[in-house]
Amino acid sequence: MTTKRALLIIDYTNDFVADDGALTLGKPAQAAEPTIINLANQFVERGDVVILPTDLHQQDDPYHPESNLFPPHNLKNTWGREFYGQLQPWYNEHQANPNVWEMDKTRYSSFAGTDLDLQLRARGITELHLTGVASDICLLHTAVNAYNLGYQLVIHPKATAGFSPENQEFALQHFQNAIGARIAD
Repeated sequence: MTTKRALLIIDYTNDFVADDGALTLGKPAQAAEPTIINLANQFVERGDVVILPTDLHQQDDPYHPESNLFPPHNLKNTWGREFYGQLQPWYNEHQANPNVWEMDKTRYSSFAGTDLDLQLRARGITELHLTGVASDICLLHTAVNAYNLGYQLVIHPKATAGFSPENQEFALQHFQNAIGARIAD
């Protein structure tokens, strides 16, 4: 049976989620953890794909555009880049599964400069379920690219967080109204 769906858990790392993360979204992002883990388990049980696109930065990179916008975060080989909370042991348990993998990304969109589109098409995937952080930056840019590439989108609001409640609301409205994403219950 060909897999048609993939769950993307975007940037759910200590730097973005933990209280002392370098660029944390704090409690709203932490509240997404049970839903993310539940969705990941559901996808694995059905034999669907689970991908963890994860920001990767170098300390003091003068060529990266984010260096002037945000404090250093998700630096290679740091605690900040490890998955937050129960996602790290979940990933450790499932990483041998060929349908579960982490992928490095260096831009907001999980598609920019990666082979994500090729990997999805090779598996016949047409529907992407987006979770993680930040709904108003990395999820938003990933969703717009996915829309432009013809993927169907499902957004799980209980498994996402934005940098503010207003930004979260804007992102959810944009997903639904501008790119036709389905907002899951």
